This record gives sequence, structure tokens and C-alpha cells, in this order.
Amino acid sequence: MAGNPATSRRALMFGTAAVSAGALLTGCTSNEPSKKEKGAPDSAPIADDKPGKAVTIGFAGPQADHGWLNAINQNAKSRAKKYSDVTMVTTEGSNDTAQQIGQIQTLINKKVDVLVILPADGKALTQVGLKAMRAGIPVVNLDRVFASPQAYRCWIGGDNYGMGLNAGHYIGEQLKGKSGAKVVELAGLDNLELTKERTRGFDDALKNYPNIKKVARQAADFTVESGQAKMAQLLQAQPKFDALWNHDDDQGVGALRAIDQAGRDDFLMVGGAGAKAAMRAIKAGNSVLKATVLYPPTMAASAIDLARALGQGKGIGGMAEMEIPSSLTLYSAVVTKDNVDQYLPTGFV
Repeated sequence: MAGNPATSRRALMFGTAAVSAGALLTGCTSNEPSKKEKGAPDSAPIADDKPGKAVTIGFAGPQADHGWLNAINQNAKSRAKKYSDVTMVTTEGSNDTAQQIGQIQTLINKKVDVLVILPADGKALTQVGLKAMRAGIPVVNLDRVFASPQAYRCWIGGDNYGMGLNAGHYIGEQLKGKSGAKVVELAGLDNLELTKERTRGFDDALKNYPNIKKVARQAADFTVESGQAKMAQLLQAQPKFDALWNHDDDQGVGALRAIDQAGRDDFLMVGGAGAKAAMRAIKAGNSVLKATVLYPPTMAASAIDLARALGQGKGIGGMAEMEIPSSLTLYSAVVTKDNVDQYLPTGFV
């Protein structure tokens, strides 16, 4: 049955089915058996590596002032180059919300086919996301979520709660035979929701291990300098503990400096995000750092894949639905010496 292109595009943009619920499909009513019922192959178009309809993707992210954010930009650019049918228009990253809003407005005015946006501030940029959607440009919201689901067609991002949860379970399993075990936490910026979620996940995991008590917590600023200063404070205040959960591998570089300067090697450390330097240290096995919990910057590459599929009106391979889901939460894998070679190529500098 032929459909109205405008209606089809609107349905594609404003669909609200999540991964767990499946997509809502519509079709003609007929007494004739469908092709699928006759045993014919599925006819839903699926995105693949073969060249298809040309798609222009606008990419707007924050300033790459952190290793993870720089990896986000690189992953997006590299993925776009993989496809001969994709043209990517990239803005200069900015942490100034007004400037980023202006950059996105420029992309809207250029009438790109799809937008991929990692907002410096999800709440502050919600209105420009809504503006793009209302202009007929589907938005892939990357990581920092907009305040309204109407501001994006699909959200893809990491699992901050899952990071803390998996870090806590890893530490718990390493210490489950030790009575009176003590752990400390080096968090990120406390005014960020992601920091609160990482702590909440960690605390929830530790509830499964009654032999473990969290005895101290310090909040750093996701920088090498803050990691070193705050870790030095933790070490001075806690002369004896068994494990450290550090939220971020960049600030972990500073934390490891403080640990080395204090001559401490009597505990194990778990990092966060998945920096290459952290993975190499885990592989070498010559420091207290024994694991890191991923917050994969490869999500930017996946966001480009989703944007391309949206622009071509296609679904995702391996899923029965004709349209991409409205939400994709990535898993926070724990990288140890046993599996580090598998994950090292995905690490960020």
C-alpha cells in the first residue's frame, strides 16, 4: 500500500517505542496472506554497509576539553567517512550553551537531513532540539539527554548507574572473602547528575556485600590535577582501605600519581570510562589499577549509524522492527587483565 511520504516521515521522527517495547507498525487490512505468512523473506529495509540514499548529517558536540569528548568527535568523524553516501557537517564544539544553540540553528537553516547532538547542557538545549524536530529534521540525542523526549527521535548514551553498579560488583567479588573490608570513592563533579548516578549504582551494588563498608568519598573535577589533589586527601584521611572506585580515568592519572607519591600499594583500584592509558596499566599489571568500567565513546559512531538509518528510512539489522528504537542504553563492561586486549582498540587517549 502506498503511503503519504510526509506522514511516513513524521511517524519515523516522532515514534516513541523503546527497545523493550518494540516499534508500532501499521499496515493494510487484507484477507490475502502476507508475504511473511507465505514464507517470503522480510521486506523491511535494513541499514547495512551498501551505499544507499545520500544523507547529510549535522553533528554538534561540546568542546573536546576531555579525552573522552575528543574520542566522541573522532568516533563520529571516522564513522561518517566509512559511508560513501554520508556527508557530515560538523560544528566547532562549544561548552557555551548560547553558542552551541546558534551552531545548531545554522545546521537547521542548512536543512541537513538528520542532526546528531551531544548537548553541553541537555536542559538548556531542549528548545533547539524541539525546533529541529518541528522543522522535519530528526534528532539523534547523544548521551546528555534533552529535558523532553519530543526534542529527539532517538537517544543513545552510556549507563552511569550501570558503571557504578558494575564497579561495585567487581570490587565486591574481589573482597567477598575479607571480613571488615573498607572501600573509598573518588567521584567526579557532584553538581552533575551523572556523578550522582555513578555513586548511587556503586552504593546499591555494595548492599549485596555486608562485609564491605564505604568509609570515605571525595569529589574531584574530572581533571588530572583534581584527581591528584583529592586522592592525596583520601590517602591522608584513610591510612588503611582495601579498594578504590574512581569515576574517571582522566582524573585517575592524577590519582595514581598521588598513590605512587604516598608509596601505597595495599589496595586495588577500579577506574571509569575506558582510557587507553588505564587499559595499558591494567595489562601491565604493575600498579594498583586492576580494572576500569567502560563508558564507551564508540556511542558516537553508533549515533552516526542511527542517523544514517533515519535519513534512509531504514531499520537496524538483527531487530524485527522496521524502525530504529527511541532509546539505546549502552552496557558498562568491566575491563580486566583477562579481556583488556579485546577492549583496548576502543579506548580513548
